[in-house]
Amino acid sequence: MSEFSANFSLIVRTLLNFSFDSIQPSNGNISEGISDIRILDQLNNAFLLVVSGSDSNAFESMEHMTSSPKLAMIEGFYRKGVERIGQELKAVAKSDADFAGDVQKAAHWISTQGKISSARDLAERTWSVFFPEAVGIHADEEKAIESLRKKRVIRVTKLNDNPIQSPVEEILFTSNALLTIPPGDKDLGDLHLSPEVKTVLEKARMDEQSQWYDHPIQIGVEPEKNEALYGMRALNDAVAFEKRRKNEMSEETLTCVLSVSVTHNRLREIAKQYLQKEFHRANALSNLNLFVFTGTQTQALIHEILVPASVEYLGISAKEAVDLLQVIGVDGKYGRHYSFLKAISAFWHVFVNPDVRATFKIDLDQVFPQDTLVNDTGASAFEHLCTPLWGAQGADIDGNMIDLGMIAGALVNKNDIHHSLFTPDVQLPSGDLTADEFIFFSRLPQAISTQAEMLTRYHSKSPDGKKTCIQRVHVTGGTNGILVESLFRHRPFTPSFFSRAEDQAYILSVLFNQDKRLAYVHEDGLIMRHDKEAFAQEAIKAAYIGKLVGDYTRILLFSSYANLLSGDISQTKTLMDPFTGCFVSRIPITVVYLRFALKAASFFAEGKESQGAEFIRAGSARILQTLDFISDGIGKTLVKEQKGWNLYYDILEACRFALKKRDEFANELQERARELIQKSQINFERE
Repeated sequence: MSEFSANFSLIVRTLLNFSFDSIQPSNGNISEGISDIRILDQLNNAFLLVVSGSDSNAFESMEHMTSSPKLAMIEGFYRKGVERIGQELKAVAKSDADFAGDVQKAAHWISTQGKISSARDLAERTWSVFFPEAVGIHADEEKAIESLRKKRVIRVTKLNDNPIQSPVEEILFTSNALLTIPPGDKDLGDLHLSPEVKTVLEKARMDEQSQWYDHPIQIGVEPEKNEALYGMRALNDAVAFEKRRKNEMSEETLTCVLSVSVTHNRLREIAKQYLQKEFHRANALSNLNLFVFTGTQTQALIHEILVPASVEYLGISAKEAVDLLQVIGVDGKYGRHYSFLKAISAFWHVFVNPDVRATFKIDLDQVFPQDTLVNDTGASAFEHLCTPLWGAQGADIDGNMIDLGMIAGALVNKNDIHHSLFTPDVQLPSGDLTADEFIFFSRLPQAISTQAEMLTRYHSKSPDGKKTCIQRVHVTGGTNGILVESLFRHRPFTPSFFSRAEDQAYILSVLFNQDKRLAYVHEDGLIMRHDKEAFAQEAIKAAYIGKLVGDYTRILLFSSYANLLSGDISQTKTLMDPFTGCFVSRIPITVVYLRFALKAASFFAEGKESQGAEFIRAGSARILQTLDFISDGIGKTLVKEQKGWNLYYDILEACRFALKKRDEFANELQERARELIQKSQINFERE
C-alpha cells in the first residue's frame, strides 16, 4: 500500500471509529435465511471496512448470501465503488499536489492526536480533504458571511434606462405543477372527479411510472392540499392587492403559464380538464389569465410552429429540426420544465404579445406576503420588480463586465415571518454532526450564502443599491426572473439531465460564453413566504428518500458538467463557491460513495433498518445509472441540447424579423401560434 493510500485509509478509519460503536465484518457468521435487510447492512459495512483498510476481504464471506439478482447488483455497486474510488484518488493525487498534501496533513494530524474527542476538530481535517468549502467557516461565521458578500459586490456602471414599469402587462409569470395518480388504496369512486378523468386514472394505474418528483399533486386530493390551487390563489390575491394599492380595480389580468409535468404519460390527456375543474370548484381566479402546458401542448408548438419556421427561414430540414427541438418540453427531469418556463417568454414576446419583456417564476408553495412587504420594505412585490437594477450593467470585484439581466429574491419560512421578514430560511446549523456530514456538509455553506447573498440589505454604504449591488449565485427555484432580451442574447438553459438543483444549474450554461457575463441582481426586500410545510408535510415525508438520493447524484452531475464547461473545475468553483460550488468536487465519486455508505450506516445504527434498506436499494440503482451516464452520455447530451436551444432562439429571431417585415408566412405562423396558445387557456367561465 502506498503512503497516500495508507493516509487516506487512516482518515476514513478514524471517522468510522469516531462515529460508530463498531462497524463489524460478517466473519462468515451470516446464517442461511437471514433477511435481505440484514444482508444490505452487512454489504454496506463491508464496503466501509475495505475502504478504511480495516478488512480487505470483507466482501468474500458474503458471496453465498447475494445470489439473488437484486442483491448481486447492490454487491456489485459496492465492489465497483471500491475500484472507482481507488482509480479516482490515484488520478487526482497525481495531478493535484494540493489534494495529496491535504490528505497527508489530515493523516498527520490524526496520527499525533491520540484519542480524538472534538468533532469540530476532526471535521475541519476531514473537510480539508472531502469538503474544503466548509473549512474555517466555524472559526468566524460572521467573517465568512461578510467575505462572501464583498466577493458578490457589483459596481454598477449603467442602470437600466427602461426598466419594467407595469409588471402585470410586461412580465409573463410562470410556475410548474406536478401531477400523479391517487394512492393505490384510494377508491376512485369516492373522489370528486369527472367520469372522463376517472376512466383515464384507472388506465394510468396500470401503466408504468415514467417520472418521479419530490411531492407531486395526487389527482383528487382535497382542495386545501392541492398546491396548484394554493399557488394560483395566492398569485391572484397578490394581483388584487396591487390593484387596490393603485386605487384601480380594472379588468386587467396577469398572464401566467403553468407547465404540468406528470408521473404517468397518460395523465397528459386529462391535466388541463382536471385543473380547470379544480379551479372552478375553488371559485374563478378573476385576476389571472392562466395557460396550461403539458407535453402535448409543447409538442404542438414544436411541430406546428417551430419546425415550419426553421424550414422556411433557416433552411433546416424538418427531420433535423424535430430531433433538436425535443429539448423543449415539460415532462422528464426538473431541468426540462425549468428551462421551458424561462424560454416560453421569448416565444410569447414574438408570437403572442410583444409587450412581454420578462418572465418571473414562482413555486406553487410560495406566496407574496404583500402587507408585510409594504410595511417592512416600503414596496409591494410588483413594485420591487420595477427596479432599474434589473437589466443594469456593471463590473464584478475582478473587473469582469456583468449583465444583470436576471433578478432574484429570497424566501422566508411561514413559521418564521412573525419574527421578521428577513429571517433566513436556512439557519446556520447547530448540534452534532452525523457521520456523513464529516464528508459533505452543504448546510453550512448554504446558510452562509443565504445570509451573504439572499438577505443583503442595501443602505448608505456599499452595497447601496444604486452605485453598487449584489450579484446572486445562490437562487431558489421560484422568486427569480429574466429579461426577454437577455434570453435572446445569452440563451441560458438547464440541461434536461438535472433532477435536482435545476435553479442552481441554469446560470452555469453561460458562465464562460461571453465577454459580458449574465448574472442575477439581488433585489433587497423581494421576499416570498415559503408555505410548503404548512400544507404538504405528508408528501414531503414520503419523498424524503428520493430527495436525499437526488442530493448525491447532484454531486456527480454538477462535477461532470462543470468539467465539460471549462475543462478545469477550479474556474467554475471560483465563481460558484461556497454553496452551488460545493457540489462541484475534485473527487466526486469518492465523496458520493463515502457519504452514501456513512448515511446508510447511520440509518442502521439508529434502528431505522427499513429506511436504511430503502435508501440502499434506491440510491445504489440511481447512483449507478448516473455514473454510467456521466461516463458515456453526458457530453453528447449537452452538445445536442445546446444546439437545440440555439436553434430555438435562432428561429424566434428569424420570426421576429419576418413579422416586422409583415412577411406573409410569418403572419400565418403567428395566427397559428395564437390559436394553439388559446387552446391551452383555462376557461374560468362557468359551464
